[in-house]
Amino acid sequence: MTISFSTIPVSLRTPGAYIEVDASRAVSGLPPAPTKTLLIGQRLAAGAVAALTPTRIVSADQAAQAFGRGSMLHAMAAAYRAGDDLTELWAIGLSDLAAGTAATATVTVTAAATAAGVIALMIDGVSVKVGVAAADAPATIAMAIAAAVNALPDLPVTAASAAAVVTLTARHKGTAGNDLDARANFYQGESYPAGVGLAFTAFAGGAGNPDFATAIAAIGDASYSTIVVGFADAATMAAAEVEMARRWSAMEMIDGRVYFGARGTMAALAAIGNARNSPHLSIIGAKAAPQASYRWAATFAAVVGFHGAIDPARPFQTLALPGLTAPAQGDRFTRTERDLLLRDGISTWTVDAGGAVLIERAITTYQVNPFGIEDAAFLDVNTPLTLSYLRYAVRARILAKYPRHKLASDDTRATAGQAIVTPKVIRAELIALFRELEEAGLVENLDQFMADLIVERDKADPGRVNALIPPDLVNQFRVFAARIQFIV
Repeated sequence: MTISFSTIPVSLRTPGAYIEVDASRAVSGLPPAPTKTLLIGQRLAAGAVAALTPTRIVSADQAAQAFGRGSMLHAMAAAYRAGDDLTELWAIGLSDLAAGTAATATVTVTAAATAAGVIALMIDGVSVKVGVAAADAPATIAMAIAAAVNALPDLPVTAASAAAVVTLTARHKGTAGNDLDARANFYQGESYPAGVGLAFTAFAGGAGNPDFATAIAAIGDASYSTIVVGFADAATMAAAEVEMARRWSAMEMIDGRVYFGARGTMAALAAIGNARNSPHLSIIGAKAAPQASYRWAATFAAVVGFHGAIDPARPFQTLALPGLTAPAQGDRFTRTERDLLLRDGISTWTVDAGGAVLIERAITTYQVNPFGIEDAAFLDVNTPLTLSYLRYAVRARILAKYPRHKLASDDTRATAGQAIVTPKVIRAELIALFRELEEAGLVENLDQFMADLIVERDKADPGRVNALIPPDLVNQFRVFAARIQFIV
C-alpha cells in the first residue's frame, strides 16, 4: 500500500466507498497563540465566591459580587478591563491572613470653618467631596468626612471619626494597604473652605499577606499568558519566580508572565527590583501614585498582554495606561531616575501633556546571569514574549503536520503518500516556518538561521529527532541618536 490511512483497514472486505478526512493540511500560516489572564488577589468575606475558586470574570460588577465590593480583586478587575476588555479573564480570591493587620491612616481637622465650602479629598484616586457649613467645628467636619467616605462602597477603605480625627482603615489586612493614598486638593483650583485645615498621615501598619502557594496549588497547571498578583511582598515574588521557572521549563511549557505593582521612592523601588532576577516577572513602580499599586499592576498587565498578543516583538512605549491618574508633578521620577530604575528591574512610565500615563519601557526583573554578571538577554518583555510565541509556533507546526508519522533516515526511499518523515523534511519545514516568522516581523537574518540550523536523528533513540533552532529575534526601535554639525 502506497498511502498511509489512519482509519481504513488494509484487510477490509465489505464492499463500499470509504473515505476518511485528514485535517493535517487544513490550516496554513502562523497559528494564533492562546491568551488568558488570571488575577490573584484578596477577597472580602461578603464575596459570593469561596476562596481559592478560579472564577471567570466578564465585568467589574461581577467581580464585586464574586469577591466583595471594594475588595482588591474588584478593583483589579475594573482596572484590567479598562485596559483590555477582550481577553478571557479569570480571578482567584484569597482570604485575608487571620493573623494579619490592616493598614490605617488619619486625617486630622486642625481648624473650624469660617465659611461654607467643599473639601476636595482624594482616596485611592477617587474624588470624595465633603460639604462644610460656616462655623462647623473640627469634630463636625471630621464626622462629615467619615460619612462621605463610607458612602462610597467601592473605596478600599472605611472611615471612623473621633473628636477631630478621622481614621481610615484598609478593607484588607496585609501590606497592600500600605500603598493606599489619601490627600486633598489634588487638582488645580481645589482648596480648603476658609478656615479649614487638614493634616494627613500616610497609610501604615498593614502586615501579613495570604499564602501565595495556596493560589499556585488551586490553579494547578492551567495555562495563563498573563498573571497579575495584587500584593508584592518579597516572599510572594520569590514564590512566583519559582513557579514561573517551572512553567517555562521544556517539560511543562506553560508559558506566561507575572505582573506586580510597587510604590515608593526611587531607592525603595530599586531595592525591590534588585532583589529579583527573573525573565518572567515585571514590576511597574510609582513614587506616590494616587491609586493603589495593584491597580497599576492590573492596568499595566492588561495593556502589555493585549498588545503583546497582537505582536510580541513590537515595543510598548507610548501606550496609554487608561484609568490611572498621573502622580503630582513632584511625585514623578526624573529621566535620570527612570534610567536608573530600568537598570534595577523596574518598568517605567511617563506622562503626556494631557495628563495620561504612558508606558516608557516594559522590562523584566532579569539583570544578571547565573554567574552574577550583568546580562541584558532578557531585559525587555518583548524577548520572552517573542520566544514564547516562537516555541508555540514550532510545536504547533510539527505536531499538526506530523502527528502519527513514521521516522526514517534522509536516504530512505519511501513511496509518496506514506506517513513518513525524515530529518531533512523537518529541517525544510522549520525553514519554511521561520520564513513566515520573518515575514511577520518576528525574526530576521534567515540566511544565518539556515546556516546554523541543525536537525538530526538521535543516535541513541531511533524514534527521536533533535534540532538546534537559532533564530535572530527582531529588536525594538527605542533610541535615536544624532549629532548636528552646523555651519554659520
